[in-house]
Amino acid sequence: MKFIVDAQLPSRLARWLQEQGYDVLHTLDLPDKNLTGDLTIISISVAEQRIVISKDSDFFDYYLLKGQPYKLLFLTAGNMINRDMVALFESNWPQLSQLLEQNSVIEMDRDRVTVHF
Repeated sequence: MKFIVDAQLPSRLARWLQEQGYDVLHTLDLPDKNLTGDLTIISISVAEQRIVISKDSDFFDYYLLKGQPYKLLFLTAGNMINRDMVALFESNWPQLSQLLEQNSVIEMDRDRVTVHF
């Protein structure tokens, strides 16, 4: 699996995913860095089959309308410190990684993981 992590999420999350052996881009790695627009992120996602990880509901809405990005992990856990964000991923990763292999849109909050498509 390959990922692209959106601007409002910490680069620490991208590093954690890289440590797990995944190919990961954070918007900070892109030419426009955290100013990279949603459509550019979607284009990269589709072209490179990268799963977008974002808290931005615009990606969820765009998927409903256009069937893109390639796949989406939509975080609805609210604001949290970086350490807690990474801990949330660590504790849910076995389930998340399995669901992402077979589904297009996964939502995760502090208490549960939901498959949408």
